[in-house]
Formats: sequence, structure tokens, C-alpha cells
Amino acid sequence: MNKQFPDGFLWGGAVAANQVEGAYLTDGKGLSTSDLQPQGVFGQVQERVEGDYGVKDVAIDFYHRYPEDMKLFAEMGFTVLRTSIAWTRIFPQGDETQPNEAGLAFYDRLFDEMAKYGITPLVTLSHYEMPYGIVKKHGGWGSRDTIGFFENYARTVFTRYKDKVKHWLTFNEINMSLHAPFTGVGLPEDSSKQAIYQAIHHQLVASAKAVKACHEIIPDGKIGNMLLGGMLYPLTCKPADMMETLQQNRDWLFFGDVQVRGAYPAYMQRFFKDRGMEITITAEDKAALKETVDFISFSYYMTGCVTTDEEQNIKARANILNMVPNPHLQSSEWGWQIDPQGLRFLMNELYDRYQKPLFIVENGLGARDKVEADGSINDDYRIQYINDHLVQVREAIEDGVEVMGYTSWGPIDLVSASKAEFSKRYGYIYVDRDDQGNGSLERRRKKSFFWYAGVIKSNGASLTRVE
Repeated sequence: MNKQFPDGFLWGGAVAANQVEGAYLTDGKGLSTSDLQPQGVFGQVQERVEGDYGVKDVAIDFYHRYPEDMKLFAEMGFTVLRTSIAWTRIFPQGDETQPNEAGLAFYDRLFDEMAKYGITPLVTLSHYEMPYGIVKKHGGWGSRDTIGFFENYARTVFTRYKDKVKHWLTFNEINMSLHAPFTGVGLPEDSSKQAIYQAIHHQLVASAKAVKACHEIIPDGKIGNMLLGGMLYPLTCKPADMMETLQQNRDWLFFGDVQVRGAYPAYMQRFFKDRGMEITITAEDKAALKETVDFISFSYYMTGCVTTDEEQNIKARANILNMVPNPHLQSSEWGWQIDPQGLRFLMNELYDRYQKPLFIVENGLGARDKVEADGSINDDYRIQYINDHLVQVREAIEDGVEVMGYTSWGPIDLVSASKAEFSKRYGYIYVDRDDQGNGSLERRRKKSFFWYAGVIKSNGASLTRVE
């Protein structure tokens, strides 16, 4: 087997504006949905009042420190960095007709800094946030008007950055709206499934309109979707478990089916009918959806199991992730099961289904890191995790899967999305900050920093396979 990855394979890391930038009201930025979630995606939604504080308000202060961070990424040899644009920096309330120049100028400076080091930007238009103004005034993605607001935003940034950014993504982990509707579509957490799927439909139409706009404005650009790769295995080979697994995998693959194939799959008609749901889909919507993505990007952290045994499901609802554990896998300290081979399986499934290039845009291990007396951070567990997953990426490439690149999640420590913690660290670069927001924000290289630099330099040849 060729130990190196293909020529032109993009190596790097991925961050999100609301988890690294801070400067949450600087230079005219408006409030986003993320700003109202001080305890993260699964915490309470809290209105902001003057003088209050959340750890994301400063995050790692990437807004002011990005030149220092970019230099460190370049030292590792990054050829790509996935980041996102905060929609509220460009349109603070979301429904303005004219953009905020100070916000546009910030991303000009950021992309120029990346260009200085030859780092390709991969930019997400909406990563777990939207303008709170749209939620308050229009009802978030529950309103068809939001399609137009998003298209205006997308066309604005495509036009501004068309010479600087050639790789784009529409919505981060778009299928997450089923589990976190406020984060995904700006709806209350107790919204009905009917309301959530109608909002998702509006978002899918907006995604397709952004794809069309990108193809028009940046003819040499590429734009993809982004799925939370939630591959599920049957717990047993009972036919009922097999059928239930098929159905539950379709819950998230449906988003890819629409964005890649350009229409609702047949199985969703029965899904809506069986639940008495009627989704308003116009002829214009159907025409818009035909504009499909150029590639499929996805996150991968773990797999789960499916069973029709209600006793096991009740037990699973009591655990931290509400998932049936796989008895053959070990778990991280946050209860996430570690399954490198699952990544190869997922990649083959997606490529067989869609026959379009894949891009792994999130993968990594959240763990508590200890700073030793001499200042070193020996994160061998992270090295092992990333190594074992990249070995399986190489296997998938050998299987014939076309892969554009790999951006591990959080190459520099950031505020975790689920609970807004600093203690759950993903980075190759340590940031001196704790869950309460104390610390100097000093950056420090971990052991994994030097290891990942070696992987990139060797184009994957330095990875070690453990049988």
C-alpha cells in the first residue's frame, strides 16, 4: 500500500467563529444565537443583559490574535484552515440590506494572513449561529423570509472574497437541527417536529440558492454541504434491528440526499405521511433544490448502536449521550466511543451513495490536558486517536474513495460547542484559559503539535498502523 496520501491532499485544522473569535460585540457585530447560549448548544437560552459575561465573549481572542495563531498553523505545515464567517459581523441583525464594512474588513485581513502562508481557506457560511435579530423579528428559519436574508449574506461574502476564498460550505452539521433546533434553525427547543422540518426545508432551499450563487460569482470555486457523520450500527443481526438502523441512518442521510441529489428522497414521503406532517414545498423550491453541491464534507467523532430492545434504549437514555453503547469499543472520558474503522466505513458509505469527493472537516479527541512542571504537554492519547483515524482514511483512499483533505477539529484549544467548556481540549496548541475564563491566553505547543507537523511533512507516510 502507498503510505503517502495523494498529491494535493489538503492538511490542516478546523475552527468556528463563535468558538474562537471572541470580540462578541466588537466593530458593529450583532448578537447571534450562540451569544445567547453561555452554557453551549445543550444549555439554556439566556437573553443578554448589560454587564453579563459568557466564556465565548472572549473565547481565545482569535479576533485579535489570529496573526500569532496563523504563524503556528504555518509552522505545522497547514495547507488548509477551515473557519467560519460570523453572519452577525456582516449583517448584525440579519435583515439589513447593506453590510457592515468593519466586519467585512476583518475577514479580508484574516484571509490575507492565510494567503501569506499559503494556507487555503475553507469557509463555512453558518456554523452553529445565526443573527438573533432574525430569530426575534422573523422566527428564525421557521420563516420563508430567512431564505432571502441568507442568500443576500452569501452573495455579499462571495462577491467580496471571490478572489481570496475558493472553497466554501453552507451550513455546519445541518442535520444537528433535529437535536438542537435553536442552534440549528433558531426555533425553541420544544418546537414540534412539523415546525422543525419546515424550518429545515427553508434551510435546504437557502443552501441550494447559496450553491447557485457561488457557481455564478466564483466560477472556479467549489462549495459543499456539511453533515454530522452519525453512522449507526445494528446492535444485533435481528431483522428488526437492521430495519431500525436503516431508518435511523436515513434521519441524517436525508440532508445529504437533498443537497447532493437535488430532491427529497422517496422514503421521506412515507416518513412525513406516517407522522401526519405536511411540509410546504413549492414548485419554486423544487427547482431551487436542483442546484447541488460539488463535494460532501462531514464531521466524524464516533459511531453508535441501534436496538429495538426497549430495555436497552431506556438504559441508554440515562447515559450522557443518550446512545446505546457498542460493547466492542472503548470510550473517551466524555463518553464518546472511539471507532477509527467506523470512519473508513462511513467514507465508503458516503462515496458509494453520492459518487462525489469527500472532505473530512472535523475529527478529533476532546480530553483534559495536563501541563507538566517543565511546561510540556504530553498528549499521547490525542496522537494515538488522530493517527488511528488517519490510517483508516488512507485505507478508504485505497478503497477508491476520493478525498480532498482532512481538517482535524480544534487545532488550537477552543470553547467546546456542546457545553462551552475549555477543559475539553482538542488542540495541538494549548491555550491558557479555564472554564471560568481565567488565564493569560498564552499559546503553547503540545507534543501532538510536533507529531502532526511530521505527518503533514511526510504527506501521511509517518503514520503508524497498529494491527
